[in-house]
Amino acid sequence: MNPGIQKVEALDAGHFVRVEWEDGSESRYPCVWLRDNCQCPHCFLRSARARRLVFEDLDVNIVVKEVALADRKKISITWPDEHASEYEAEWLKKRCFSEEARAEMREDLFLPERQYWGSDLQLPKIPFEEVMYNDESAYKWLCTLKKVGIVLLTGAAARQGELVKLGHRIGFLRLTFYGPTWQVQDKADANNVAYTTGKLCFHTDYPVLQHPPGVQLLHCIKQTAAGGESEVVDGFNVSNELKKQNPQAYQILSSTAVDYTDVGVDYCDFAVQNKQRIIDVDSRGQAVRINYNNATRDTVFDIPAEKVRPFYTALKEFNDLLNSTEHKFTYKLKPGDIVTFDNWRVLHGRQSYPSGSEVTRHLEGAYADWDVVMSRLRLLRKRVLNRD
Repeated sequence: MNPGIQKVEALDAGHFVRVEWEDGSESRYPCVWLRDNCQCPHCFLRSARARRLVFEDLDVNIVVKEVALADRKKISITWPDEHASEYEAEWLKKRCFSEEARAEMREDLFLPERQYWGSDLQLPKIPFEEVMYNDESAYKWLCTLKKVGIVLLTGAAARQGELVKLGHRIGFLRLTFYGPTWQVQDKADANNVAYTTGKLCFHTDYPVLQHPPGVQLLHCIKQTAAGGESEVVDGFNVSNELKKQNPQAYQILSSTAVDYTDVGVDYCDFAVQNKQRIIDVDSRGQAVRINYNNATRDTVFDIPAEKVRPFYTALKEFNDLLNSTEHKFTYKLKPGDIVTFDNWRVLHGRQSYPSGSEVTRHLEGAYADWDVVMSRLRLLRKRVLNRD
């Protein structure tokens, strides 16, 4: 993008600056925003890309004293206190306040596009070694993870420690009460239902935390011959279906605070308690996170008694949709497979498998936060697409 400026002028008694671009479009910038984002060394620390101007020194009613077109690629502003600011054309164009420009910026920063799926999922697969050592493959992995919600990495060594390497590839893993990584296998006196051979119903991990992990990594080290199939379902797709099918049930699940609890000893001793809505929604009522784990849903339920049965009815309808054949996808991990998925969106489960005197199924698990994953995605995109 190399936009040129045709004309610049002050509007609304100096409260706005209007930029007319060479392509015929125009942008209007509030002067309080322009002054707040002055790029001079006094106001902006370029080495940290951070604002130095303290908010107490900002006049929210400021107007321009003078605005000029320095050349086709820059405008200059003089403020009432004689402070001078310059703004590059490309910098301004990217930050235009039009709906179209803001939507483009949201797409560039957050990649909000989603590809919904059901039993028809074509599970994306990428070789583990390519993700580890090739930036284009790593970028493809994280973009697909954000868009589809699940990616299978193939060909990792069938031993513990591969997830630590993958964590270093994106930045770092999320430490929880179950450790930096954790071993999913049949254990005596299990402190988690995952550490048994029984069926695991569809769930998201760790809704008992105020900020549940955004991404889950599961590495298959050993797989049982019979049973142990993995199941996944697109929680956002099912939430959309519930909203269409029964808006009242959707409203109940997106407004009722459900108690979760987790008490035990692992990486350290813990007694965690939290409230979450089964379906977290944004300001537009769209699902942004699913918080559903039947195993850790508390016996305590802090709502009026008359609202309990309607809640159970709504949850039953949601749970039935999760388990419908049109929505769930079943697959079986083999040693060396690493499934990576969006823990805020994708609910996962497991079919039961026979218990024995020896460990017949062993997965190593780990978590990463979306902040860390998205940070790596942006850095990889800049490198792969050669963006400034």
